[in-house]
Amino acid sequence: MSDLPSTLTAARAPLALSIMGAAFVLLALSGVAFGSTWIPLDQVASVLAGFGEKTQNIIVLQLRLPRVVIAALAGGGMAVAGFLLQKITRNSLASPGVLGVVDGAALGVVIFLAVLSDESNSLVTSIAYQPVAAMAGAIIAITLVFVLSGRQASSAIRLLLFGIAVAAVAKAVTMVMMLIGPIYQTSQAARWIAGAVNEVNWGEIQITAIAMVPVMLLVLLAARKLPPADLDEVSARGVGLDLPVFRILVFALAAGLTALAVAFVGGVGFIGLMAPHLARLLVGRNVYAGILGSFLLGAIMLVGADLIVRVLFTPIEVPAGTVTAVIGAPYFLFLLMGKQRHDG
Repeated sequence: MSDLPSTLTAARAPLALSIMGAAFVLLALSGVAFGSTWIPLDQVASVLAGFGEKTQNIIVLQLRLPRVVIAALAGGGMAVAGFLLQKITRNSLASPGVLGVVDGAALGVVIFLAVLSDESNSLVTSIAYQPVAAMAGAIIAITLVFVLSGRQASSAIRLLLFGIAVAAVAKAVTMVMMLIGPIYQTSQAARWIAGAVNEVNWGEIQITAIAMVPVMLLVLLAARKLPPADLDEVSARGVGLDLPVFRILVFALAAGLTALAVAFVGGVGFIGLMAPHLARLLVGRNVYAGILGSFLLGAIMLVGADLIVRVLFTPIEVPAGTVTAVIGAPYFLFLLMGKQRHDG
């Protein structure tokens, strides 16, 4: 009888994932149809099939569809990164934003813009290298957090304190570079801090998608070892897992996913915290269902946030990251208070 709750949770996981998938499709279609000009769904389908009118083709294919696609990729990537961090640290408060990864990635991008801009504020290299800069900043940030945390890296309080500290330092340096840097750098950094999907083009989407595929494949390969990673180091070694090495690998994958997710979109906050937590509640402890559920929920959150700001604030472009921050900050406080009560 003790296994009944877990059995019921496993049984409802396919249904929950199906509902999430349907909700994502509905939101994605709404994201393409809604805007300053409403386009009926049958006409959206016609455009996607290659039979739309010229004006509708421009609106759907060049203005709305790119922001839906990048929102799905970025939201999903951030959510999976949060799932990995929460799983490997056994800490439901761990997330790319809380652990300083997002701010580290942002600093990497700002340094990239500053160093490789000429006197006319134009990049002297391809923008395709921006995700590399974001990834470098993200990896350095998360490495600092866990090095500073030392052997107690699984402690929620230590992770939070050092993550907040690293994020604060990275954010402060970013702000200084915004103040002393050229206009182009300042505008790009401001967009980063807010987290917006409205200026992304198909070239940037292609870079994000191509780079994200191999990282996600590595995540799925590593997922086979994630359940034993719930054990302590001695128990994990007993089942053939070198936990410290595996932990470093998972941290690197989480940092890479975060960097790719925010490289062009910016520092969208709290998705990496909320989506994995909700996925566990809906699909249970199955690792693969948790990864897929986290990705779908992350995509739903960012696509939905962008749709909300477009519907409520048209014609003003309000960053979608403001919605995730407004919802995510109280949710984080709720989790933190609950954890404090649990820890006594």
